[in-house]
Amino acid sequence: MTAHRVTLRPTMLSDLDFVVGVEQDAGNRPFITPWERTQHEGAIRFPDARHFIVELDAQRTGFVILQGCRNPNHSVELKRIVLGPKGQGIGRRCVRLLQKMAFEQLGAHRFWLDVKGRNTRAQALYRSEGYVEEGRLRECVRVEPAEGDIGDGAGYDDLIVMSLLRREYEARLAQGLGQA
Repeated sequence: MTAHRVTLRPTMLSDLDFVVGVEQDAGNRPFITPWERTQHEGAIRFPDARHFIVELDAQRTGFVILQGCRNPNHSVELKRIVLGPKGQGIGRRCVRLLQKMAFEQLGAHRFWLDVKGRNTRAQALYRSEGYVEEGRLRECVRVEPAEGDIGDGAGYDDLIVMSLLRREYEARLAQGLGQA
C-alpha cells in the first residue's frame, strides 16, 4: 500500500471557488456553518489567521483555518477543517500537522476547537489525539435537519469545546504518539 502525502499550503484567492465548493458539499454541511466567500478572503488576509489548502498527493482535497495565531494568551484555535474524502486518515494527518504548527511554530500554549455535537466522527478523532472536552454549549447553533429527520425544519445542536495543551502535546510526542 502506498502512503499518501498530505500537505498544507497557503490558500490563494484563486482557490476560493474550491473552498466554497467543498464547504457546500452535502457530506460537510451538517458539521459546519458555511462562510461567505468574503469571510474566507478576510481569513486569508487577516494577520491573526492562517488559511490553508489541504493537498493529498498535490491534489486539493480540503482546507483548514487557524485563528488566534497572534493571540497574547498563546491560545490558537482550529477554526475549521473541511475535507472532501472521508475515512482515509487525511483528517488525522491534518490535525497532527496543525498541532505541530500551533505548538512548534506559533508558540501556542493551548490549541483548541469546537465541534458540533452531531459530529461524532470528529469528536472521536480529537479524543484519540489527546484532546480534552472542556465544556458544551447546549443547543447554541441552528442546524438544518439531517437527511431522514422528521419535523418542521431546522433544529439546534451543541458545540463541544475541546483543547490540547502544550504539555499534553509534548507528552504524546515523548510517547511516540501524534507524530505528523
